[in-house]
Amino acid sequence: MNVLIVEDDEGMAEALQETLSVHGFRTRRVATGAEAMDHLAQVGLVLLDLGLPDLDGHEVCRRIREVSCVPVITLSGRTEELDRVMALHMGADDFVPKPFSRHELVARIRSLLRRAGGCALHGASQAPASAGAPPYQPVLPSLIPAQTPAPVMAAPTTATPSPAAPPLLEPAPTVRSQTTADDMGGQPHRPAQAPLQAGPVRLDPRTRKVFVHGEEIRVTRKEFDLLAMLLQEPGTVVERQRIMSRVWDENWYGSTRTLDVHVGSLRTKLGNTQWIETVRGVGYRLAVPMTAHV
Repeated sequence: MNVLIVEDDEGMAEALQETLSVHGFRTRRVATGAEAMDHLAQVGLVLLDLGLPDLDGHEVCRRIREVSCVPVITLSGRTEELDRVMALHMGADDFVPKPFSRHELVARIRSLLRRAGGCALHGASQAPASAGAPPYQPVLPSLIPAQTPAPVMAAPTTATPSPAAPPLLEPAPTVRSQTTADDMGGQPHRPAQAPLQAGPVRLDPRTRKVFVHGEEIRVTRKEFDLLAMLLQEPGTVVERQRIMSRVWDENWYGSTRTLDVHVGSLRTKLGNTQWIETVRGVGYRLAVPMTAHV
């Protein structure tokens, strides 16, 4: 079984690949919605992150459903009810909030594959939809008609009135989002709102932007949170496990090598490998290079 992983975060995608490979799945990895559409014919299930660089994940899900019935599991750190409902209405078969356990994810995949049957749009031959097949039309929450309660006969005045009927649906619990608008994954660490600065590097948590000598540099959300954590304690060694627990999650199931990948990427983007020092066997420390002031 081929599983298509649609995830632009390299560390997360690598961890997903490792986990699925251990459980006997073959994987294919892409980082954009456009690439995902080009690989549908070769896969039996799609793991779709909702925060992609080119297209919104909900739109990608809708486009997949126009041409295929391939099972889709959406992954996101955006856990508001609207995000979950929109993903399901756009055609997703399941919604898994980040962070998640690798065991739960594999169990959900196997459960979904057991339920998935043949489909005219995505059968064993992976043939495209026929010209006469109607396109998938998602039903948006705002278009779902409200149920009109049936009329209730008035009870006799001598009878004890019955208690009010409970609502059809319990109100959804309020879930505080752990991420900002550019989120693409679980984000247990939220930096303080005050700008952080060390030498020419300035990080603005409010806008989630990073500047070097006044010029903005583009970073991923994990790179941003990693840099924010190091900037909060410049010159102090921060242990690997502490970084993984705060920037990723204390239950992170992937390899800690993803931290090394993000540190290497940050060093390149900051323009000097000396910005982040490795303390072997312990962790990392933020240091301002002498040449950074030039």
